[in-house]
Amino acid sequence: MSSTDPRVLDAIVKAYDVRGTVPDQLNADVAHALGVAFARFCGASRMLVARDMRPSGPELVDAFTRGANEQGVDVVDLGLASTDLMYYAAGTLDAPGAMFTASHNPAQYNGVKFCLSGARAVGEGSGLEVVKATAAEVLTGNGPLPAATPGSRSSRNLLAAFADHVVSFVDPASIRPMRVVADTANGMGGLVVPAVFERLPQITLEVMFAELDGTFPNHPADPLQPANQRDLQARVVAGGFDVGLAFDGDADRVFVVDEAGRGLSGSTTTALLAAGVLRAHPGATILHNLICSRAVPEVVREHGGVPVRTKVGHSFIKQRMLETGAVFGGEHSAHYYFLRNYRAD
Repeated sequence: MSSTDPRVLDAIVKAYDVRGTVPDQLNADVAHALGVAFARFCGASRMLVARDMRPSGPELVDAFTRGANEQGVDVVDLGLASTDLMYYAAGTLDAPGAMFTASHNPAQYNGVKFCLSGARAVGEGSGLEVVKATAAEVLTGNGPLPAATPGSRSSRNLLAAFADHVVSFVDPASIRPMRVVADTANGMGGLVVPAVFERLPQITLEVMFAELDGTFPNHPADPLQPANQRDLQARVVAGGFDVGLAFDGDADRVFVVDEAGRGLSGSTTTALLAAGVLRAHPGATILHNLICSRAVPEVVREHGGVPVRTKVGHSFIKQRMLETGAVFGGEHSAHYYFLRNYRAD
């Protein structure tokens, strides 16, 4: 029986992920319980785990892996990764995954984003409540018994394969020479962004705050807040860059800054991406969440697409994409979901 009160799960299990402060809410005991619970919920023989650059990540991943191994599940550790890399891995390897990250939250936080094989979402109404209930049983000493044969732990690096996958979304020959500056805010973009752009030699890339540092020494990794885009906006103008990209901590959100240093909203970028997607997929269904600008469905209709409004949150959007056959979805918060990336961002 753990010394951690299982009621802490009420505070940290959200609608579509787990997130809390370390160690008072999320610690090794809780991570171990979640490992047991997710292994039981998935019923798979193998699962994936990865983490962002937060200092608490290694201990939490170790505890989670131990819990999954106790249930006889083999764990493939992807190491440091962005959340979208995890979704790619869950899709291409057809295995469930757990990404340890607290996204844009401050350094004292950590969390977990779960997905099933094929990067299918796990959230409220799609299994997260089951994981929570089993984890509570583990913390009270009433959890499932260990398997007769424990699972193994191995490592795999998918960064190069993921970068190739991202570049496959575009025709490199159609991209003109340009200068791009990315503010990765000491988050996982510092690992992933250079790997992608080095495959596009016509683009000159500069990365601000590229060092992976989960204490966020320069500014918070939350580009939704205008103050956190100011360094990038100033650099775009001073350096004469064509475009700026502002990433969050786990690099699954990106805001765009134009050549004049003006930040574009997630709604504007959703509309621009939707127009491009519809050129390749005429008449396709495009999702937008309920706080997106009215301009998004207007642009979708103007380009011959079918706009569908959905709730906020990645688990809801992924499920709605599956139900509607949508090829793309966007949120005002700068999450962008692609059918070709297993309906993930």
